[in-house]
Amino acid sequence: MAEENANAQNEAPQEQFGIQKLYLKDVSFEAPNSPHIFTEQVEPNVELQLSNEVNALAQDVYEIVLKVTVTAKTEDKTAFLVEVQQAGIFAISGFDDARLSYMLNSYCPNILFPYVREAISGLVINGGFQPLLLAPVNFDALYQQQMEQQQQQQEAAPASDATH
Repeated sequence: MAEENANAQNEAPQEQFGIQKLYLKDVSFEAPNSPHIFTEQVEPNVELQLSNEVNALAQDVYEIVLKVTVTAKTEDKTAFLVEVQQAGIFAISGFDDARLSYMLNSYCPNILFPYVREAISGLVINGGFQPLLLAPVNFDALYQQQMEQQQQQQEAAPASDATH
């Protein structure tokens, strides 16, 4: 019995994770109301939009693209708009489907976020504005929310189909 358990453990795929490449895929900075915006003393309202994209490149090799858009507005004027797509190529193997989904949609974006944060901060400073340091993002909580929403949608779909 012990031999069977040992053999089963040896046959189970071993979880492996590796970063193959990190790179800036796309970047944009706009200050549409400059230079006039610099004469105003209003604290801008900052909005953050965040998403990620998963692209399978080969077996067990994935490109993850973390897309972040920051818009700073003062009343009705846009002070600046920054869009950054930070990407990475990751080798991920041996994970079951649930753990793989977590790795692709939470763990990898967590790795990419500090690079996005640095790129945005540099662009904002070089654009003539005060430094902007994005707060850390809890990708685990965002992933959990996404999973709960998907589960609710799946549970609601059969109920709506049954009424037709």
